[in-house]
Amino acid sequence: MEQHPMASSPQPAAILPPGRLLFEQVATALVADGLVADSDLERVRFSAQGAKNASEVHPLVLLANLKLAASGGGELGLERLTDWLAKRTGTRYLRIDPTRVDVASVTALVSHAYARRHRFLPLAVDSERVLVATSEPLAQEWRRDLQHLTRRPIELALVNPLDLHRYTMEFYGVTRSVRGAGGDARSETSSTLPSFEQLVELGRAGDVNADDQHIVHIVDWLLQYAYEQRASDIHLEPRRDMGRMRFRIDGVLHKVFEVPPAVMTAVVSRIKVLGRMDLGERRRPQDGRIKTRSPGGREVEMRISTMPTAFGEKCVMRIFDPDAAFKSIDQLGFSAQEAAGWNTLVEQPHGIVLVTGPTGSGKTTTLYSTLKRLATPDVNVCTVEDPIEMIAPEFNQMQVQTNIDLDFASGVRTLLRQDPDIIMIGEIRDLETAQMAVQASLTGHLVLSTLHTNDAPSAITRLLDLGVPHYLLASTLNGILAQRLVRTLCTHCKVPHVLEAADWAVLADGQMAYPDAATPYRPVGCLECRRTGFMGRIGLYELLPLGSRLRGRIRADMDLGAFSREARGAGLRTLRQAGLEKVALGLTTIEEVLSVVPPADEPPSLPDR
Repeated sequence: MEQHPMASSPQPAAILPPGRLLFEQVATALVADGLVADSDLERVRFSAQGAKNASEVHPLVLLANLKLAASGGGELGLERLTDWLAKRTGTRYLRIDPTRVDVASVTALVSHAYARRHRFLPLAVDSERVLVATSEPLAQEWRRDLQHLTRRPIELALVNPLDLHRYTMEFYGVTRSVRGAGGDARSETSSTLPSFEQLVELGRAGDVNADDQHIVHIVDWLLQYAYEQRASDIHLEPRRDMGRMRFRIDGVLHKVFEVPPAVMTAVVSRIKVLGRMDLGERRRPQDGRIKTRSPGGREVEMRISTMPTAFGEKCVMRIFDPDAAFKSIDQLGFSAQEAAGWNTLVEQPHGIVLVTGPTGSGKTTTLYSTLKRLATPDVNVCTVEDPIEMIAPEFNQMQVQTNIDLDFASGVRTLLRQDPDIIMIGEIRDLETAQMAVQASLTGHLVLSTLHTNDAPSAITRLLDLGVPHYLLASTLNGILAQRLVRTLCTHCKVPHVLEAADWAVLADGQMAYPDAATPYRPVGCLECRRTGFMGRIGLYELLPLGSRLRGRIRADMDLGAFSREARGAGLRTLRQAGLEKVALGLTTIEEVLSVVPPADEPPSLPDR
C-alpha cells in the first residue's frame, strides 16, 4: 500500500475527543490550527445545519464540499483535510491503491456490515500485522475484536472518507459476486478445466453462466478499475487452482485479483459475448473488439485476443484510449528537431515512410497521430490494418480478413483503385506487401507503414531480405523512424541525482560529451506513483531521412554497419542518444533507457567533461 509516516503533529489548541468525529469539533479544530479563518466559522456552521443528512455524512466531506479557501492559500479539498486530520491525530495518512490489495483475503476478515458500521476496511494481512484503513481515527471500538480475531497487532492508517466508502462497497461487492458465481461449481473443479484435464471426466458440467448477474458485475468492476488505473492491457490467466487477473500499467504487469477457475471461465465467456466472438469455440485463438465508455464518459475501444492454454482460455484485452492514440507530435515526446524532421518526411507528396520498433513501442500511436493531422478535408486517407485498432472518422479503414483472402497486399491493391492520397499499411510482413507499397509510392502516393526491426538502418536490410530490389528501395524510401517507450519519472517525488562520467558514457556510445546543463534525476516512490517512482511513458526516436548520399549506399550487398556509421556521420541521432537527452532533461533514468534500446555497436569510450 502507498503510505508515508507523518511528522509529529503540533499541540492542538482544540481537543478532538475520542469517538466519532463531529462537524462542530472538526470545524473548531481547523480554526484553532489556522486553516480556516474565524470569520468563516459561522458560515461553515450554517452550511452544515442546512445540509441534508448532515449527521450521516463524514465531517471532512461536508467541509470539502464548502470549497473553503485555506488561510495559507489554496483550497481545502478532501485530501488536504484528510492529511490535516492524520497529523492532528498522529495517524499515518494513506491513499488506497486497489492493485496492491488482496481483496479476497482482507474481505474474509470481517463482514461487510461490520466494516461499514465502524467505518474501517482491512487492506493487508500478513504474519506480522493487519493494516487497517479508517476514516474515524478516534473511534476504535472494533480494534480489540479484530486483534483478538486475527491474533496480530493492528496498524492503523487514515484514508479519504469517500475512498473508504467506495472501496468498502466495491471490494465486498466483487467478493460477493465471485462467491455467488462460484456456487456449486467449486466442488467440480475438474470440470472447469476446459482443456487437457477435462478429458479425464467428460460429460460433467460445472460452468457458470456468462450472463449470471455476479459475472456481469465482476466484468464491469474489472473494466472500471482498468480505466482508473491507466492500464493499457488486461490479462486474464487461467490456472489450476486460482485464475489471475493482471493489469499492465506503464509497461509493467501488476496482479489485481484471483478468482476460482469456474469464475475465470465465466468471466472470459462474458467478455467473448461482449466482443461478438464464438462462445462455443474454445480450442482455437479468436479476436474480437469491444467499444464502451469509460467512467468519465469517453468512448474507449478494446481489442480482445483469446488463446487456449492448459487450464482454459487466456484472454488479453488491449485498451485504446482516444486521448492517448491521437496525441500531438509534441505530446508523444518528439524534440523540436525530431518533430520538424518527421513533419518534413510525412508532408512529401509521395514515397514510403516507415516506423519501426518491437511490439508495444508505440508505432500505431505515432501513425494515428500523424494521420490525424494529415487527414484534412481535401485529402483521402485510406488504411489497411490487422486489426483496426482505433476507429477514426477522418480515415477510410479496411480490416484484413485472411479467411476471405483479404490480406495486406490485396488490401493495398484495392486501395489503389480508391483514388487515395495517403495510404497506411498496418505492417509490411512479406514481399508481396512490400512490392505493393513500392508500387503505390511509384504511382504518386504517400505510403506509411511499420516494420519490426531494432533500429532505423536495419529496416533497409530487412526489406532487402524480403526481396525488394535495391534500386526501387533507393528511389521510393523517404525515411525511417525507429522508436521505443520508456517510463517517465514521477514529477511528485523524483530527486536530483549526480551521474558519474562512466555512467554517462554507457548511454552516450562515446559520441557525446557530458552536457554541462544536464539535470538528471532518480526515482524515489510516493503515493501518486504507487511507490514505483515512475508515472506515464514517453517516446525515444531515431529519425533517418534518406538524402541522396545515403540512397547511393543502398545496394543488394549493403554493409549495414558501414551504412549505420555513415548515417551517424550525416547527423543521425541514435535511440541511445535520444535516451541520453531524456535523461539529461530529468525525464527518465539511464537504467530505463538501457532496458529498451538496442545494444551499442562498439564499446563506449569515456566522454570528456
